[in-house]
Amino acid sequence: MLDERKLEVLRAIVEDYVATQEPVGSKALADRHNLGVSPATIRNDMAVLEEEGYITQPHTSAGRVPTDKGYRLFVDRLTTVKPLSAAERRAIQTFLDGAVDLDDVVNRTVRLLAQLTQQVAIVQYPSLTRSTVRHIELLHLPANRILMVVITNTGRVEQRTVEVTDQVDDDLLANLRSRLNSTLVGKRLTEAPQLIAKVPEQFPPEERGAIAGVLSTLLDALVEHQDERFALGGTANLARFGQDFKHSIRPVLEALEEQVVLLKLLGEATDTTQLTVRIGHENPYENLSSTSLVAVGYGPKDEVIAKLGVVGPTRMDYPGTMGAVRAVARYVGKIVAGA
Repeated sequence: MLDERKLEVLRAIVEDYVATQEPVGSKALADRHNLGVSPATIRNDMAVLEEEGYITQPHTSAGRVPTDKGYRLFVDRLTTVKPLSAAERRAIQTFLDGAVDLDDVVNRTVRLLAQLTQQVAIVQYPSLTRSTVRHIELLHLPANRILMVVITNTGRVEQRTVEVTDQVDDDLLANLRSRLNSTLVGKRLTEAPQLIAKVPEQFPPEERGAIAGVLSTLLDALVEHQDERFALGGTANLARFGQDFKHSIRPVLEALEEQVVLLKLLGEATDTTQLTVRIGHENPYENLSSTSLVAVGYGPKDEVIAKLGVVGPTRMDYPGTMGAVRAVARYVGKIVAGA
């Protein structure tokens, strides 16, 4: 266990390295920070921090830089994250309040996060498995087709076109629409298979064949293809940190293009609104071992229906990034709740 003075030295090294991008020496720490001890004492503390693996010397006669272990201790010891200013909070609310639908909310959120943090922003669309049905619409189309529209409580819209062989007249379609809404509205999509299976019993036998295709397509939309969708923005921001990636920025960009990587990076949404910070080699992919992730869940009230976050180099302004991610998630959660 490190004493408070050594923790203060580590904090100062992290802050200076993030700000200057230069290895930090003992004299610079003594000049910039009110540590209350001499440069010689700071050098001794730095030697202990290096021996314990919290900092390292990139080359001879250079100052020290934090390691993944050092960043982890710095983050774990943070007592507060950097709050956004009143002007920033108003700007976030105004920008997000202008969204017209879920796609617009997600796209605006990605742009906003990337701009606030100057990192790569990732926003997961609300998971269908955690959503409930708000409304189901059925509309006739030409050539024996039916347009089915499913709207969830988060504003997500799923559309399918159903080819029907048996004639479904307006009265039958209206009856089916009514019964589906009375059965499914307010229910989680994970409950859909059991509930839909009981719908044919509400119709006379001669009409069940005509509605079978509609119900099959509805199941397909709600259950079988509960795809996870993501929006990504701000990848150009990584170019500003090219020197932070030991060999090349290309592996990082390639990893971020993979859907499965994004899913594993954010992880499945859980019932927690606690910030997740994964640093360097804590990330599940080797190509992202030079990056850090700051993520949090969002949703109505205390319910998490998806996650959002940012990815950037380990040399990151953690207090500021954590504050921005948390603030944006809260606003998005309120918007989704009122969708």
